[in-house]
Amino acid sequence: MPNYQNQRIFTITELKDETPEVLLVRLRAQDGAKYTFDPGMFIMISGLEQQTGKTYIARAFSIASEPELSEVELFVVKVHEGHTSHFIESRIGDTFLIGNPNGQFKFLPDKDSKVLFVAGGTGLAPFMSMLRHMKRINADNDAILLYSIKYPTEIIKKEELESLAQQLKLRTYITVTRPQPGDGWAGETGHIDADKIRKLAPDLSERGVYICGPLPFVKAIKDALTSLGVPQERVKADVWG
Repeated sequence: MPNYQNQRIFTITELKDETPEVLLVRLRAQDGAKYTFDPGMFIMISGLEQQTGKTYIARAFSIASEPELSEVELFVVKVHEGHTSHFIESRIGDTFLIGNPNGQFKFLPDKDSKVLFVAGGTGLAPFMSMLRHMKRINADNDAILLYSIKYPTEIIKKEELESLAQQLKLRTYITVTRPQPGDGWAGETGHIDADKIRKLAPDLSERGVYICGPLPFVKAIKDALTSLGVPQERVKADVWG
């Protein structure tokens, strides 16, 4: 067996079209042991050629599943900047290598009693990990989630988010940036800006802020927070893409 230097072999157990643009991928550790990390962290995942043991395609993904499971769940953009994800061609049973978790973007419930989570697209992934963790430990944190998507059909984990809002001190606001006539959307529309943050999180000065999404999205949210007088030390951000 090759020496994979602190990497573990995981096998795909589920591939699901979560939305038209997002693929849900779930992988289980072959050794059955738990995968320990702080909610919000990311992994580097590499393909594993089963015949030769050769590795390829090292990519970073935020973990959507809660800590201390033998599985990890990922939200994968099917086509990004013209490139199709390798996972589109994967099958149940394919194997990958996952190393130790990484990143300073992590949420410790005992550190922030009130939080604002701001997610863009698949940037929802680390917040799903955080919210699932909060549910498991019966956390009492007061959380607001602002979640930006292009179309109503792109809501990831819609039913679970609704359920979590009933089980936690969580208020979720989804905003659609490209509403279309007849799409049936009656919620928030437009990009998340200073006015929307002020309206939906009026007690912003009391909250730690966590942001995850593509770089332009994260930059825009940071600029909005600065205009609202939020100190940089109260803001944590993670970028994908």
